[in-house]
Amino acid sequence: MLSRRVLAAALVCVAALTGCAREQAPAVDYVLLNGQKASSRDWSGKVMLVNFWATSCATCVKEMPQIIATHDKFKARGLDTVAVAMSYDPPAFVAKYAETRKLPFGVAIDNTGTVAQAFGSVQMTPTTFLINKRGEIVKRFVGEPDFAALHGLIEQLLAES
Repeated sequence: MLSRRVLAAALVCVAALTGCAREQAPAVDYVLLNGQKASSRDWSGKVMLVNFWATSCATCVKEMPQIIATHDKFKARGLDTVAVAMSYDPPAFVAKYAETRKLPFGVAIDNTGTVAQAFGSVQMTPTTFLINKRGEIVKRFVGEPDFAALHGLIEQLLAES
């Protein structure tokens, strides 16, 4: 048993040194609250923060001001954000939340669950994906991220060409 753990740790170290191929973000189409059609193909050349959330999720509501602050801090440098409301979230609740909190980024309602499914069957909220300029998933956060670490990672990704 111990030798498997050592081998697994060694493989992680080798992968880190040699650079692993990252998983591509899925190709998804979605509609924003304002009726605008959008697609993950529009994300090319941007660092993207994709946040799956629900109005009934206490942690989602708690972290949203920090998601907003993160978006505001980095948007001028190439970060974009989309908040994807889960299929079980009533659209009227999502629209009211986005309006009263003045969310400064796109908000999509995943009413069929296809966007969550495409991102690997997202079921827990909040779940947030950080995607680099090449459309690769760099990090998946389940639960509230460590925002200081997230900001550091965003800085690195924005500096990449």
